[in-house]
Amino acid sequence: MLPNKLYQQLVHPSKSLLGWVVTRFFLWHHRLAQENAVKLLQIQPDDTVLEVGFGPGLGLRAAAPLLTGPKGKLIGVDYSEYMVSKASQAVKKHIASGKVTLIRGDVVAMPLPDNSIDKVYHCNTSCHWPDLKAATSELHRVMKPGALMVTTFKLRSLKCAVYLNSVKGDNWKPEVYMETLSATGFNDVWMQELKEGRTYFQAIFATASK
Repeated sequence: MLPNKLYQQLVHPSKSLLGWVVTRFFLWHHRLAQENAVKLLQIQPDDTVLEVGFGPGLGLRAAAPLLTGPKGKLIGVDYSEYMVSKASQAVKKHIASGKVTLIRGDVVAMPLPDNSIDKVYHCNTSCHWPDLKAATSELHRVMKPGALMVTTFKLRSLKCAVYLNSVKGDNWKPEVYMETLSATGFNDVWMQELKEGRTYFQAIFATASK
């Protein structure tokens, strides 16, 4: 089982030696999931896009160059001050141009207007949300009617994380997440298994119904 300090860093990385180790792990392990979430969203130049739990910024770096229109905007929300700092360096030119805005905050209480987001993505994060229903309800609130949300993950890795006790509870289970989405205003909720190279990963799609 993982020591408690390491578990805390996986959930909420901080500026420390363990936080640095976790950041390197995220950069290696989460790249495929985050970059493919961006591809699956089919981002358009003038979309307003939200990433929740952006970590060191892999997904932000993939999404920002796609928002080439004058109205295109990328917003990131992450609970960790350390991850906000690391991601700010990764996309600093896009922040300077006003294309990207990063917020340190909680997914259950985001400082965003109702019906303001065209597309949402998150990767390997919902398994760590203490209140899954509150989080998906808040995401539904900020999304426009018909907005698409994509989450990507490696189910095999999640099962390993559960065994190591780095993921707790049942929120990691795809069926639990999908049932919660359906209960909080989403429709067209479905899962797809995908492959890149030799690596399999999963994606769950959901549309905000209003």
